[in-house]
Amino acid sequence: MVEKTYEITGMHCQSCVGKLTDALSELNEVDSAVVTLDPPLARVKGSGIDSDRIAGVVASAGDYSAEEVSGEVLKSMSTLQAKSKLATYYPLILIVTFLLVGCVILQLRSGAWSWMDYMSDFMGGFFVVFGFFKLLDLRGFADAFQTYDVIASKFRGYGFAYPFIEVALGIAYLLHFELFWTNATTLIVMSVGSVGVLRSLMQKRNIQCACLGTVFELPMTTVTLVEDVGMAAMAAMMLAF
Repeated sequence: MVEKTYEITGMHCQSCVGKLTDALSELNEVDSAVVTLDPPLARVKGSGIDSDRIAGVVASAGDYSAEEVSGEVLKSMSTLQAKSKLATYYPLILIVTFLLVGCVILQLRSGAWSWMDYMSDFMGGFFVVFGFFKLLDLRGFADAFQTYDVIASKFRGYGFAYPFIEVALGIAYLLHFELFWTNATTLIVMSVGSVGVLRSLMQKRNIQCACLGTVFELPMTTVTLVEDVGMAAMAAMMLAF
């Protein structure tokens, strides 16, 4: 049994992945076929695999093409993909790092460390900064947000209101204003938001994450889910303690 890897061009969604997986799996010489969208590859295992035949089957499944890649090329593609992901998430990593460090400085200046105050300051900064980026292109954010949020997909107005809700929550956290109600609201808003993100991830939809508005093109990944769940968890901890 041998395993060969092919770079696929022309794929745009999970429907393409399913179509090509079915087409390749029907070949008698193929024991297993795994097709991925990111990176766009097909890994085929079997005996007597012919690359020309594989390319023909891929082309017959739609407007696709397949080209066999060697181990060295595959390794290079993996390296480039890792660098690309780092570049994609660099703005998000930078913002969160600045917020974390900035909140540490605030705690050190106060002279008495308090985890509750630290979380409140971090959540306040998080909501204000992320709300700001959303407001830079409010209509664009609303368009992107309604593609996956369970409320915005049914009530478009929620997408326009969401950045203002974030900014209001952020200011409340920074002022330590009515923290019980602020945390309760955050827990509800972020929990509901995580439902839409989780649903999109389970459906493996290739869509844009709107967490930083439309200023930065971030794909919908588990990072988005971690953001929502993390904020909800911090709000729950502050409510409990």
